[in-house]
Amino acid sequence: MAVEESREGTQVGDLPEVCLAHAIALTSPRDACRCAAVSPAFRAAADSDHVWCSFLPKLDRQSTIVLQTPTARSTKKDAYLGLCDAGAPVDDGLVRVWLEKASGAKCYALSARRLSLPWDDGEFCWKWTPQPLSSRFAEVAELVDCTCLDIYSHLPAAALTPATAYAAYLVYGTADGHRGLSYPDQETTVSVGGRVVARHAVCLRPDDANACKFRGAGLRCGEGEEPRRPRLREDGWWEMEMGRLCTTSTGGEQEGEEEVVASFEVLGWYSKCGLIVESIEFRPI
Repeated sequence: MAVEESREGTQVGDLPEVCLAHAIALTSPRDACRCAAVSPAFRAAADSDHVWCSFLPKLDRQSTIVLQTPTARSTKKDAYLGLCDAGAPVDDGLVRVWLEKASGAKCYALSARRLSLPWDDGEFCWKWTPQPLSSRFAEVAELVDCTCLDIYSHLPAAALTPATAYAAYLVYGTADGHRGLSYPDQETTVSVGGRVVARHAVCLRPDDANACKFRGAGLRCGEGEEPRRPRLREDGWWEMEMGRLCTTSTGGEQEGEEEVVASFEVLGWYSKCGLIVESIEFRPI
């Protein structure tokens, strides 16, 4: 009888801290923070290095995330929060990686130097401009003049967090006197392993007056689809959602060989200038 009463009186919080930490590590960063508010025992387990080490990204051949050397006071939770807030530069600073705070999913920003830009007019097509304050990268690409405009980004599918819905975004600005960016004949495409999973009509600089006057040549993205419009970010850059994709539940060798390609293209052949490309981002939604 005494044994049964003892069993009934045992609570989850009475388990050893290592057991609680192991169970919490199987959840998510958001759940770990919620567990920390349950009781002092749960807080000690939820804040342990064992839990937050499981949320830190593993080093792999697709994406090498360099963590700063922890100081004597640093914890794995501090390292995790640091990757959420500031991220880490990789690939000689041409790519920035950070984590979504709630889920721990990896986010990527591929700088203009990592993108495929059109060079139909040779060296005079683009110029590289330092942006030490407003950009996360040392320089951005400014379109001087071109007629064929198509921008591509490439990222290994296995670099993304498995079983996660992502969206690709073009992060950009425009210079004074920009031209050819307000017509409604622009298109974004997202493909995985060569399969197109999203295609949309967009317009980087919507101008209703120009839209009424101009009818672009080429295919339109979906009958009757209104071109997507951009969003102004808090950092001063504009972003255009290019399309969405879902990663598989497990990242295997086959997925690792596939690439995610996000592209922006202007279908009309006419003079364009003044587009400032900062990056293309891949973020969970």
